[in-house]
Amino acid sequence: MSRQLTIPDFQKMIRRALEEVTARAGEFSELDAVIGDGDHGEAIVTALNALAKVSDAADAAGKDFKTLLGDMGFGVMMETSGSTSTLLGGLLLGMSDGVAAGLSALDAAQVKAMFRGGLEGVQKNTKAMPGDKTMMDALYPAVQAIEACPEDDVASVLRAGADAAAEGAAKTVQMKANFGRARNYGEKSVGHADSGASSWACMFGAFAAAVE
Repeated sequence: MSRQLTIPDFQKMIRRALEEVTARAGEFSELDAVIGDGDHGEAIVTALNALAKVSDAADAAGKDFKTLLGDMGFGVMMETSGSTSTLLGGLLLGMSDGVAAGLSALDAAQVKAMFRGGLEGVQKNTKAMPGDKTMMDALYPAVQAIEACPEDDVASVLRAGADAAAEGAAKTVQMKANFGRARNYGEKSVGHADSGASSWACMFGAFAAAVE
């Protein structure tokens, strides 16, 4: 179990997220087609590719977490457009706000603060709340579980977040969409998992797997 998260660890997390989300992109687009325009899989793969591009180009010896996270957040919003890139950009910029300058490794408490900042960054870009059948149904419980995890190793903290995100995404099957264009489908939105919650849960699962 790792008691610290290094920049190379974080780069592995982003690459693993890209791989796993790409593998399930068709599934996410099919879910999106039920109450959306059916392009979520493509959109989140494009956004994660933009994040990975900045991450892989980073000089691990020359950038601290705050700088890398900020560069990634701005990078995804400048390279791609749409709500998916805006929300992912908000996540990374918020994560940057959540860590102190000069750190190249984070302990469990600092990782928790980083993800709390990420949630707050996303909340600046959406009014959606848990229960609205959006990606917030995965992100919000993930961050709550990360913060509540009593372990002092990073792998356990990230696994707690991943498990909570997966549980949150599963709960969206029984939810009626209350946000965005999906709300126009009313009861027709019940019975299918939300594409955004599903893809973000996949991303959190990849984060945890990358450091285990």
